[in-house]
Amino acid sequence: MYQFARSLLFKLDPEVSHELSLDLLAASSRLGLNKFFASLPSTKPVDVMGLRFPNAVGLAAGLDKNADAFEALGACGFGFVEVGTVTPKGQAGNPKPRLFRLPEHDAIINRMGFNNKGVDHLVSRIQKHRYPGMLGVNIGKNLSTSVDDAAADYLACLEAVIPYADYITANISSPNTPGLRSLQFGESLAELISPLVEARDRYQDENGKRVPLAVKIAPDMSDDEIKLVADTLVEQQVDGIIATNTTLSRDAVSGHRFAEEAGGLSGAPVRDASTHVVRVLAEHLKDTLPIIGVGGISSGADAVEKLQAGARLVQMYSGFIYRGPELVKEAIASTDAYYRERDLNN
Repeated sequence: MYQFARSLLFKLDPEVSHELSLDLLAASSRLGLNKFFASLPSTKPVDVMGLRFPNAVGLAAGLDKNADAFEALGACGFGFVEVGTVTPKGQAGNPKPRLFRLPEHDAIINRMGFNNKGVDHLVSRIQKHRYPGMLGVNIGKNLSTSVDDAAADYLACLEAVIPYADYITANISSPNTPGLRSLQFGESLAELISPLVEARDRYQDENGKRVPLAVKIAPDMSDDEIKLVADTLVEQQVDGIIATNTTLSRDAVSGHRFAEEAGGLSGAPVRDASTHVVRVLAEHLKDTLPIIGVGGISSGADAVEKLQAGARLVQMYSGFIYRGPELVKEAIASTDAYYRERDLNN
């Protein structure tokens, strides 16, 4: 059924079909139709960042930026769904067209630019939800906010969503907001993350609830840069690392008619680069911080590959667009089998 629906949706402009799909999913939630989707399967839970995830497979940020359809998306079986990226104020994002399909490569290029309705709208959507999995909120800065003042935007978003999120992710690695990736390094990273960690700890002290803070990083770094970023995040006492965001590289899609479009490339072509970052992080961190692996998961085997490289959880986006709920089911079965076998061997 999904393949039939996809064939129709792929005849439309990518962004039009994206918005239409979310509208239909949101309507299904309002009408109480989620029960007709697959529900969270009975699988082996995974404990990460102090949270118990129903399974190891999540939906990455970017698909449901405004948290309008996360319950219906979650009903596809995901153990966790990450909404956003959200900014303090709503913004239109970059000029259209800004979303391109590369079906020959099971890939997508986007330069959306954190288009969203703002944090107040997102909070109104997640205040009272019935999704039984873990809910993450991905936060960023407004385009109009300078890189020097970025910490204030991240802090405003964190303080707004922390009462309702199971975990929060600081997105410092989107290639579609000018200057954002410069926040990944050295003193800039420490100055950005420090107030977020303080706010996390303050909320825990005042409310008795710890809401983990993860940071999402880019795949376009050298091994030494990856290790430096990891060291800073350990020093700042964040709770996890999400690896990785989209890539600026076009090596894997060279010659495609959209290859020269600006933006981040996601999907199958980023799989190896993302897995490499996961492996470098895991070998360097030695279980100091948990890793969530994302990038190019198009099969259950791809999901297990991320776990074998050192990730504890995985997320998907582009693969879900191309394969739909069947991929979720396959990835859950594969990762569940991996964890069960690992436990038996231990």
